[in-house]
Amino acid sequence: MLALLVVVIVLSFGIGPLRIPPGDVIHVIAHKLGLADAGALSQRDISVVWNLRVPRALLAVIVGASLAMAGAGLQGLFGNPLADPGIVGVTHGAALGAVGAIVIGATAFGAWTIPVAAFLGGAATTTLIYVLARPDRGTGTATLLLVGIAIAAACSAAIGFFTYIADADELQSLVFWQMGSLAMANWNSMLAALPAFALGAVALHALATPLDMLALGERQAQHIGLDVKRARLMLIAVCALLVGSAVAFAGVVGFVGLVVPHFVRLLAGPGHRWLIPLSAVAGGLLIVAADTAARSLDPPSEIPLGLFSAALGAPFFLWLVLRRKGAA
Repeated sequence: MLALLVVVIVLSFGIGPLRIPPGDVIHVIAHKLGLADAGALSQRDISVVWNLRVPRALLAVIVGASLAMAGAGLQGLFGNPLADPGIVGVTHGAALGAVGAIVIGATAFGAWTIPVAAFLGGAATTTLIYVLARPDRGTGTATLLLVGIAIAAACSAAIGFFTYIADADELQSLVFWQMGSLAMANWNSMLAALPAFALGAVALHALATPLDMLALGERQAQHIGLDVKRARLMLIAVCALLVGSAVAFAGVVGFVGLVVPHFVRLLAGPGHRWLIPLSAVAGGLLIVAADTAARSLDPPSEIPLGLFSAALGAPFFLWLVLRRKGAA
């Protein structure tokens, strides 16, 4: 999967309205790393590859990996395979935080204001969902989905209100948040997203064993020595950090956290020590491929990334619900 991810990333550098051969792409990267001179490369090709497509592809990997790992973490936290940042409302909460910061004009944290607002929105919705639909209260899939639908609807209503009062410049940004896109990606946004992703990835992988223990049920996990309350709080914070950072830089991209962990479980089983890193790789692969298609199918326009993820995830979600219904 890592090899496939590298191949897809390199191919994405050359695919777009301006097609650049893979050999020239590798030559550009080697030139920028100081391993080769420019030779016959044009400044246009160098600028397109290095300043536009390389940071965009790297940010796509970060966003896809963040959402996929958060989905795996939320499914372990809720003990429910249908848990997904988009379906249960976490993505909408993070988007509400970011949209509110844009419209209000908040600048408390400087360049980090929108990511921090997205994190706080994601953390608040994750906590609320867990309080209302936690596994040990006898709640099942229906309760989780209903709670998620209600919270997502409330967040969507608030986002609609902010959209209504936004001015023309803010409105353009809000459309980006609601449909999902990597069109604004650059080196600054990629480097800004990297610390939150790295921290969240390391922290979630460190929680792999507690997630395996929570799969037994909260009571059983406590009996075998897990501090369940502390583990819950850490999982909520880490998943909110991953979702918040992804939403802050890419807008609402749904279903990645649902589809990818299920696919990875077919390959590696349910153990989170393998599930989390493999979900990160597969999530990055999915978003890089989807973003490459989004900017290549209708040049010079771009199809919103969120439409691709919804087109993939919605049928998969329906199939999963019907399969669980048949099993029950």
